[in-house]
Amino acid sequence: MKSVPGPTRPLPLLTELNTFFWTGGADGKLRMQRCLDCQYWQHPAGAICPQCLSRNLAPQELSGRATVEAFTLNYQPWTDGVEVPYVIAIVGLDEQKGLNLTTNIVGIAPESVFIGQRVEVTFEAAGDVFLPLFTPAPELGTKPV
Repeated sequence: MKSVPGPTRPLPLLTELNTFFWTGGADGKLRMQRCLDCQYWQHPAGAICPQCLSRNLAPQELSGRATVEAFTLNYQPWTDGVEVPYVIAIVGLDEQKGLNLTTNIVGIAPESVFIGQRVEVTFEAAGDVFLPLFTPAPELGTKPV
């Protein structure tokens, strides 16, 4: 997991509930909120656990490994400095079924991305914000089944 400089992108508004997520890339770690009572991961972060209604929640580190669940190739240049085409994807994080993140797949030709592809997190630094992006992870196995 590394931080890579990238083009200018719209940045999120940092709040009390999400700062840990958007700044976690500073140390190369993907973090999401987890219930300390039932161990349920939730994203985006909230005030209570949707599984057990506990308020005993805290940010915890994830492995950063995931599988491409869905994707689209975007050919519209919505933002200056972002080269098209690029991949917008939903990745399923390894820690929990249904723990998904909408992101971009980088480090590969957009046409080479496929459903079921194994990926790992990398970060794009933009000031204090570190955007979690994903890149193919050959050591995790990237051949379609």
